[in-house]
Order: sequence, then C-alpha cells, then structure tokens
Amino acid sequence: MSNSAAQFGQFDVILFDVGGVMLTNGWDHKERKVVIEQFNLDREAFEARHEKPNDAWERDTITISEYLKETVFYEPRAFTEADFLEAMKAVSVPIPATAIPVLKDLAATGKYLIGTLNNESRYLHEYRMAKYGITPYLDLQLCSAYLGMRKPDADIYRRAIDIVGRPASRILFIDDRAGNAEAAHAAGMAAIQFTGEEQLRAKLKELEIL
Repeated sequence: MSNSAAQFGQFDVILFDVGGVMLTNGWDHKERKVVIEQFNLDREAFEARHEKPNDAWERDTITISEYLKETVFYEPRAFTEADFLEAMKAVSVPIPATAIPVLKDLAATGKYLIGTLNNESRYLHEYRMAKYGITPYLDLQLCSAYLGMRKPDADIYRRAIDIVGRPASRILFIDDRAGNAEAAHAAGMAAIQFTGEEQLRAKLKELEIL
C-alpha cells in the first residue's frame, strides 16, 4: 500500500507480520503441499478437511492434536503425529530478503514498541519465534492464537490498538498481503505492504524511521 511520509507521520509502535515477511508461512498452501507430498497423502482430501479446523487452531480453540486428528489421523497412518509435526516445522525457514535484519535494526534504536501481529497457531508461532531467535527483539506478540482473532477481521486490529495503548495513527503495520495491510489502514493504522528487505528499508528511510 503506497503512502507518503506526510500521511504516516510519527510512530510509537511498529508491528510486523511473520509469515511472508520474516519467515515462510507457518502452514499455508505451499507449506502444506510440501508436507502432504512427503507423506503421500491425498491433497484434495486433506484440503477439504483443513479450513474449518485450521481457523479454530489459529484462534487457539483446538489443540494441534485435534487439528491433526481432523485432517490427517482420522484413519490409521504409517507415520506418527510426531513425524508429521517435525515435517511441519521443517518447512519454516527465513524467506529470501527477510525483514529480520530490519526488525533487529529497529529494535536497536530503542525508539519504538516492536511487536508481531500475525495469524498463527500457538504451536508453530512459539516454535518459530524460538527457532529463529526473534523473541528477544520483540516487546509484544499479538498472535491470533493469543487474541482468539485472525487477520483480516477488523476485531484483531482494534484489539491490537487497545493492547498497545497508542492512537491507531501512531502504529505502523508491515504485512506482505495487501488485504491485511488494507484492513490495518481501515482501522486507522499506517501500513506498508512488504515485498522485500530493501523495499522496506527504503520505505522506512522515507519515513525517517531508519
């Protein structure tokens, strides 16, 4: 989403999406495809079962075991839940042109409250934050599993604004998906649609943030 520096103004809070901005998506269609093929599952059957329990899983109303029982282990398999979980974790890696260096640089300034605003299950979110050493650079984590809401629902942005305790206009949100950035903008936040580290640095330089 293109905005001028004048429109952004000054910020107190910078919130990052995680999947597609720092790391691969936790359990999006590309990641599911890799793991489904690894275990020789019927992709069409898996996807037909995925959407409803995934929504509940990312809102933390069901556990990882309950999600997998609905999507994979509704019949006997030649592999275990632990095998499948390891494969799910293995597809979580930093993306090319990741925003992680930008996150670290922003945290080092000490000028901003830095956090995440991301859709993710508790299981994968906590694994990913620890695995890639992201947590030390964050002041707060507004994950869908913690809030019980998901982007781009308007409620999650309103809740994020309430939690950080700053006017929406003083919050900058960074997300790779246009719909999520637009929903943040509709809630009164400033938003950047992320396409890569250099693009993000250029935007932040324009805004005199970095």
